[in-house]
Amino acid sequence: MGTAQSAGTTRQDAGSHRPGPQAVAPGAGVDPVGAPVRLSPEALDHTAGAGAAQAGTPPGTARPDDVTAAGAALPDDALVLGLDVGGTTMKGEITDAAGVVLASGVTATPPGEAAFEAMGALGDQLLAELTEEQRGRVARAAVLLPGIVDHIRSIAVFSSNVGWRDVHIGDRFIERWNMPVLIEHDVAVAGWAEWRYGAGRDYDSVCVVILGTGISGTLSVGGRLVRSEYGQTGEYGHIPVRHADGLRCPCGNIGCVETVASGAAIARAYSRRTGTETDSAADVFALLDTDPDAKAVVDDAISALADGLSGIIHAACPQLIVLGGGLAGAGAALTEPLHRTIAERLRLVPAPRVVLGEFGARAGLAGAALFARHGALA
Repeated sequence: MGTAQSAGTTRQDAGSHRPGPQAVAPGAGVDPVGAPVRLSPEALDHTAGAGAAQAGTPPGTARPDDVTAAGAALPDDALVLGLDVGGTTMKGEITDAAGVVLASGVTATPPGEAAFEAMGALGDQLLAELTEEQRGRVARAAVLLPGIVDHIRSIAVFSSNVGWRDVHIGDRFIERWNMPVLIEHDVAVAGWAEWRYGAGRDYDSVCVVILGTGISGTLSVGGRLVRSEYGQTGEYGHIPVRHADGLRCPCGNIGCVETVASGAAIARAYSRRTGTETDSAADVFALLDTDPDAKAVVDDAISALADGLSGIIHAACPQLIVLGGGLAGAGAALTEPLHRTIAERLRLVPAPRVVLGEFGARAGLAGAALFARHGALA
């Protein structure tokens, strides 16, 4: 750590999610990191949007002057601090405008609210690695969180994997690091980064799909990132595609896309079909040329994914589908048949190109740095 290096791009698992299945009552929401959660009136109030936040700011929320300071693009000589918090580990970097990494670190994510102290400590560690002159140039930070996040009022609403609920982050990082700090949802930022600065940068309408243990992503239409009123982006993994005979999903529904097409689902399906335990979907893809069972499992996964995406394509007509996460490592063995299968399902709208993401496993960290530098997901 502390040695400058180029922020390279690799295609590895982006740290997707999903614990084991459990039933969810009707009306429940789904934690973007995986487990089901009923959105209480209080949680929905937390995530009601900018108007509500401006109407009444709760104790511990970032001060208006801090939020204002966080909203503008930074000068080229500024440095930024980015943290990408996952269910098991959190990663951080300090980078310059060219993406050169000046300090980096990884630490375990402790359960519950202790995770926020670990985030603060990781930021402290990275800042301590800089020279005094470099430290003075760190102008803003971005912290990306899993789960349900109220980015307007700086509240970590819920994460099942880490185990927090309704944590008012407020100005704890602002005061600790003495700089403006942006709080956002991890998938929202990773998808935005791929759209604006990665594989989708030449397109206005892009669907980014993160394929790993679970499936999620973002949708940009006409140059705008589509988000719900309370900040969620694309829960593509929970589009039901196998109603009659599908498996129960962790969200409580039957036959969701990720029960067939996620990395974990592919590995499980191959084991059920052959009686041979396999560690990952990558092992199944490696057998495509020689094992008919592997081909059948992958074909079914691609069919389910195409079924799920076809509704999005008909509704929004994206020009491009960008695949990220661990399954993107399959390369053309995934992108080419997925494009063919999608095209077979479409009659009234053109089939979008299907490409691999450019940031790979670094989408979160790269996105955090870009978000901190530009000040908004715009």
